[in-house]
Amino acid sequence: MGEHLPAALLEACVVVGASSEKLRELYLSCLESPVSNGSPVSLEPEVLHILAPPFVSRLHTDTDPVRLHGRRRRSFIRKKREHLSSTASPAAAQGRAGVEQRGSEDVSVPEDIDLVALPQLCFPGGLQVSSEPREEQFHFLVFTDVFGNKTFSVVMQCFKAISDDLSQNSNQNGTGYPKMFSAFSFCVISKYPFFTALKDSLSCFLPQLRTCRLSDLEDRVKDFTAKLALVPAPPPGHLHLMFTLRPLTITLPSGEDRDSPTVDLQLHLPLLCFRPQQLLQVLSCLLQEQRVVLFSADWARLTLVAECLLLFLWPLSWQHPYVPVLSRSMLDFLMAPTAFLMGCHISHYEEVASETDDLVLINLDNGSVSTSCSETLDLPDIPVSAAECFTQRCQSLHTQFDLSQCHRASSTDINEHRAQRRTWQHNLNHGIQRISLELIVNIFRDVCSHLNYEHRVFNSEEFLKTREPNEQLFYTKVLETHIFHSFLKDRLNKKMDNFAKMELSTRSETQKMKAKVELPRRPTMQEIQERRRSSVTELQLKRQGMSLPNLGDHNLLSLPRNSLLHKITTDQALKTSPKPPKMFKLPDFPASLSFHSIQSYYMELVQQLNKAIFSVQHENSALLARFYYLRGLINTLCSRRLDALSDFQSLCKTDMAIFPTALVTWLVDSLHRDERQQADRRPELKRLILKVKTENEKTSDPGKDHVKKFELPKKPLCLEEFVRCVQECGIVKDVATIHRLFDALTDDVSKQVDPDLFRDFYMFWKETEAEAQHVNLPSDVIEQLDNSECVFKLSSCVKTSHGVGKIAMTQKRLFLLPEGRAHFLEITKFRDIQEVKVSSAPFLLLRIPSLCIKCSSRPEVFEANLKTETELWNLVVKEMWTGRKMADQHKDPQYMNQALTNVLLMDAVVGSLQTQKSILAASKLAYLDKLKLEVPMEVPQVTSETLKHKINPSQHLSEPQSVHVLLYTPGQLTSADSGEMNPKLWVALSGGRVVVFDATTWSILHDCIMVGEAQLNCMLGLVQEQVWMGSVDSVIYIIDTHSMSCNKQLTEHRHEVTGLTVDTREHKSQVTYSCSCDGTILLWDSLSLKVKRQFYLSCSRLSSIQIHDGSLWCGCVDSIVELKKSGIPQRRIVLPDDVRSCSFSCFLVMIEQGQLWTGCSDLGDLFVFSIKSRRSSKRIPLSGSSGVSCMIQVKNQIWVGCRTDREAQWRSQVLVLDSDTHAVNKELQAHTDSTQTLCSAEGRYVLSGSARADGRIAIWKVE
Repeated sequence: MGEHLPAALLEACVVVGASSEKLRELYLSCLESPVSNGSPVSLEPEVLHILAPPFVSRLHTDTDPVRLHGRRRRSFIRKKREHLSSTASPAAAQGRAGVEQRGSEDVSVPEDIDLVALPQLCFPGGLQVSSEPREEQFHFLVFTDVFGNKTFSVVMQCFKAISDDLSQNSNQNGTGYPKMFSAFSFCVISKYPFFTALKDSLSCFLPQLRTCRLSDLEDRVKDFTAKLALVPAPPPGHLHLMFTLRPLTITLPSGEDRDSPTVDLQLHLPLLCFRPQQLLQVLSCLLQEQRVVLFSADWARLTLVAECLLLFLWPLSWQHPYVPVLSRSMLDFLMAPTAFLMGCHISHYEEVASETDDLVLINLDNGSVSTSCSETLDLPDIPVSAAECFTQRCQSLHTQFDLSQCHRASSTDINEHRAQRRTWQHNLNHGIQRISLELIVNIFRDVCSHLNYEHRVFNSEEFLKTREPNEQLFYTKVLETHIFHSFLKDRLNKKMDNFAKMELSTRSETQKMKAKVELPRRPTMQEIQERRRSSVTELQLKRQGMSLPNLGDHNLLSLPRNSLLHKITTDQALKTSPKPPKMFKLPDFPASLSFHSIQSYYMELVQQLNKAIFSVQHENSALLARFYYLRGLINTLCSRRLDALSDFQSLCKTDMAIFPTALVTWLVDSLHRDERQQADRRPELKRLILKVKTENEKTSDPGKDHVKKFELPKKPLCLEEFVRCVQECGIVKDVATIHRLFDALTDDVSKQVDPDLFRDFYMFWKETEAEAQHVNLPSDVIEQLDNSECVFKLSSCVKTSHGVGKIAMTQKRLFLLPEGRAHFLEITKFRDIQEVKVSSAPFLLLRIPSLCIKCSSRPEVFEANLKTETELWNLVVKEMWTGRKMADQHKDPQYMNQALTNVLLMDAVVGSLQTQKSILAASKLAYLDKLKLEVPMEVPQVTSETLKHKINPSQHLSEPQSVHVLLYTPGQLTSADSGEMNPKLWVALSGGRVVVFDATTWSILHDCIMVGEAQLNCMLGLVQEQVWMGSVDSVIYIIDTHSMSCNKQLTEHRHEVTGLTVDTREHKSQVTYSCSCDGTILLWDSLSLKVKRQFYLSCSRLSSIQIHDGSLWCGCVDSIVELKKSGIPQRRIVLPDDVRSCSFSCFLVMIEQGQLWTGCSDLGDLFVFSIKSRRSSKRIPLSGSSGVSCMIQVKNQIWVGCRTDREAQWRSQVLVLDSDTHAVNKELQAHTDSTQTLCSAEGRYVLSGSARADGRIAIWKVE
C-alpha cells in the first residue's frame, strides 16, 4: 500500500545525538578532571530515536486508518540491540539495562532511509558537547535513491543541558557540578520538498524542546511527529493547504501541475549569491554535466541554492549524483569520475581545490566560479542572445521584500506579516520561474525542428549546423549529456509541459507559418530583409561601442545567422501574473492522539471538504477536483474504500490530470467480497473498476523511452527501410512521395538503394538547403517579391532572350537576375504559363538545347539556353505549372506544396546520380504532370464557383487520414482570457486524433490533440468553454477550449457513443443529450456533468440524436423515432416496404414544413416523410449517387453528401437541394473518396470532409 498511497507531509522523524552511555562517561570524566578552558568535546553521533507512522493501532489492523501511511519497514531497535550486544563488553551491556527497559518497544524504520550516513549528515560539522549553550541552527538534506527518487529533510540542531539528567540518574545532586550541553539533531523527513513548511514546523516545536527533560524527549517528539503525519500533501494545482501549529499558521504549496515541481523556498537566493553573468556560468556547467562542488560557511545555504539551481534548469532534470551536503568523512565522494553536484563547507575549499582535478568550484559566500586546476573557468558559455535576455530579465526583478512594504502599515500580527511575505515570495518565485524557463526555451527552441516524432529520431548534426560558430562547442557538449537525452524523450513524447506552451506562445509569425506548411527550409524575403537589418544594426552598435543589452527594444535581439530560429521571446510572454492560489485550512490537531481522536479529526476534515465541494461545484471544476482528491485520500486512510473510489471517479468529470492511477488500482485490488458486491450495484464504480482492469492489461510502450540519433545507412535499403530513413532525416514525410523517390533511385533489377547513393542524395539535398540560406538577392529584387516567397532553385549563368543572367524560381514565379545589374526581370508567373517545351538553338555547327516558355502576360516567347540543365528545368517548370493550375482549379494549396517537393527531389536525384539516366529517373517524380491525365484539370464550373478553399488536416502526417467528424465553433466559445477569439474548426481524424483550425485563416492551430485511442463519432460545442466528443470506446471526452486539453471524461455509457445534441432553448441550463448504439439515451446537466435522466430505446442500432421543438428524434438503422422528453416513443417512421431492407444513414427534421428528410447508406434516393402522417410523401432520386452518408440544412437549402460509383473519377459529390421545391440546384464534385461528414459555419460556409484516400476538407460558399 505504501508505495501507491501519496505520502503525507511527514515520512519520519529521526533524533540524532550522542548516546547516553557516552554522555555519562564524558560527564563522569569531567567530574574527575574538569576541562579548564571549556573547549567543546566532539563525540560520535548516533541515531537515538526513530518515529514513523503508524503511531496508533487498534485490534483489527485491516481497518486502521493511520496504518495505511506505513511503508515497508525494518526493525531499528532490535537491529541496533543485536549489533551492540555483539560488540559491547558485559559491563557496558549491564549499564544499558535500564535504557533497554524504557525503550524496549520495536520501532519500524522506512526502508529508504539510510541510517548509516544519516548521523554524519545531521552533524556535518561534528557533534559537540560544550559548557555553554548555543543558538539553534537549521540545515537541509536531500537523499536520492538508485531510481532517482528524492527524499527531503530539514534538520534542526539544538543544545540541551544534560548535566541535570545525568546527575539524577547517578543519584547525585546536580548543585555545584559543571553545566554540560550536548547537541541534538531533529531530522524531519518528507517525500516532498517542503523546506519552509518543515522549518516552520520545527520552529514551532522548539519552545517545547527547550523546556523538556531528556527523559521526556521521545514522548514530545512522538507527539509532534504524529501531528505532522496527519497532514496530507496537497494535490497538484492552485490549491494550497494550511494548518496551525501554534503560534504559526503554516502553508503547504502545491505544484502548478502534475509535471511541475513543488516550490517551497526562496528562488531568488542564487540571485543574491551571484551576479547574472556568474549565475549563467553555473547553469552552463550544469547543462554540460560537469563535476560541480558548492562551498559555503552556512550548511543551510548549500542545499537551498542547489535546489534553486536545479529548478532553474527545469524541465531538464539532473540525472547524476546529487549530494548537496557532504560531511567531513564524505569528502572522498568528490573523487567520483562521473558528473555530480555536491556541497562542502568552505573550510574544505583549499583542500579540495588542491587535491582534486577537473572540478568546478562555486563559492556561494563570495559568488566566485572557478576550476580546481585554474582560477578561471574555461568552459563554453550559454549562447549570447539567450544569456543577454536572461541578464536583462534578472535586472528587472525586485528581490527586496522591504522595498515593497514601504507604503504599508506595520503588521501587528505575525501570521498576517507572514501571509504578506508569502504572497510577495509567491509572485517573485513565479517571475523567476518564467525567466529561467524563457532561458531554457531560448537555448533549446529549435530542437523540435530537428525531431522526427514517428521514428523518434533527433538529427543532431543538422541542428548543430544551424548554430552560430561561437555556440558550436556549447551545443556539442550539451547534446551528449544525460540531462538533454531525458529532455529529448519528453519532446518526442509531445509532452505539453510549460516548456512546450511557452515555446508555442512565443513563436514569431514566420515560425508559425513554417510550422503550418510541410515544405523544405528556405528563407523568405521577409527573413532576408530582417537578417540584413539585424546585421546593419549590429555593425552600427559595434562602431558606437554599444552592446545589445542596452537596446530599448527587446525585439531587436537576434543573431545575424538564421534569425528566424534564434528569435528571442518578447516581454509579452512574461507579463502574465500568477493567479493567487486558493487556500484550504485543515482542522486543528486533536488534543490526544488516540485512535478515536484521529478518527474524529479525519471526520471533521471530511466535513470541511464536503462544505468546500458544495460551495464550488458549479463554479470551479479544477478546484472541485482538488477537493475530491483530498476527500478520496482521507477516505482511503479511513478504509472507506468505496467512498474513496467514488471520489476518485468524480475526477473523471472534473480533472483527469490528477487521477491517481496507482492508488485507485490498489483500492480496487483490496476490495473485500462484500465491497465488490456493493460496487457492482453502483454503475459508476463498476465502470471505474472495469476501466482500471482494462488499463492494467495494456502493456507499456517501450518506445517512449527510446531516442535515436540519425545516422546514414551503411547497407542497401529495401523499400520499407528507405521510407524510414527518408522520414528520419527530415527530407519528406509523405509515404507515397517516398515510394516515387525509391523508384527514381533504383533500377528494375535490384530494387534496393545503394547506401553510397543515398549518402550522395542526402548530402546534395542538405548542401542545396544550406546554400539557399545564404542566397544573395539585391534589395530592389527583394522589394518586388512577396514577403512569403522563397527562392527554391537558381540556375547557372545562361544566355536568354532577355540577356545573360541567372534564372530563379520561387513558389509563385520565374524571374531573371541579369548579370552585372541589380535588376529584376520577371519571366512569368506559373499560372500565366501557356506552353513549355524544349527546342534547340543553332550555335556554329552545333545545336544547343534551350527551354521555351510561352505565357499569357507577354506576347514573345522566353527562351533560355540552359545547355545540360535544359531537360531538368523542363521537368521542373512543367511540374510547377501543373501544380499551380491544379491548386487554382481545385482551390487546394497542397498541390503547389506537392509540386515544390517534387521539384526539389528531382533536383537532388539529378545531382546525386550524375548519369545519362538521371533525367529519366527524375521524371518518375513528376507526379502532378502525370496526375493531370488521371484527375480532371478542369473542375466543373459550378463546383469551381462554389468551392472557396480546400485544407488538409493530415498535412503533418505521413499518410492522409479519414475525416470522421467536423465541428465549427464560433468565436465566443473560446475563453476571453486566451486572447484568441477567432472561430475554430474541429476535425476528428482516425485513432482519436483531433486537429483544430483557425476558421478565419484556415491555418492549423493544434495539429494533434489526442482524445482516447478510438474513433470519434460525434462532437458538440457548449458555451462553457467545452467541446464534447463521443467515442467508439463509450466515453464522452470533454476538451477545455482554454487549455486545449482533454481533462474530463463522462463514462456513464456502456457502449459506443453515437450522438450528441443540446437543447438550445434552455440556454442557461444547457441541457445536453447523448446516445449510444445500444439505445441508451442520457440527459446531462452540462454544468455539474451529472446525469439527470436516463431512458432506453429499443432498436437495432441507435446512430444519431437530435432535439427539435422539445422532442427527441432518434436515428436508428431501421427507423426514425420521435420521443417525448420523458422517453416515451411518440412516432416511429420506417422505410417503404420495397426498400425496407435498406438502412437509414442520416435524417433532418423540418418542424415548420412538417417534414422529415432521410437518407440511406446503400440507396441513392432521399425520402421525405410527413411528420403527422408518418408516411413517405416524396422520393427524390439523386442522379449518380449510390448512397447517402450525411445531410444538413443551411437556410432554405439541403446539403447532401453522397457516394458515387467506384469507377467514377470523383467518388463523392455534394448535392444542394431546395427545401421547398425539392429540386437539385447544384451538383458539386467534392472529393476523390466518399464524403464522410458535413457541417455549417454560421450559414456562410458548408464544410465537407472525405475518407482516407482523399483526406481533404472542402469549404463551400453558401448563397
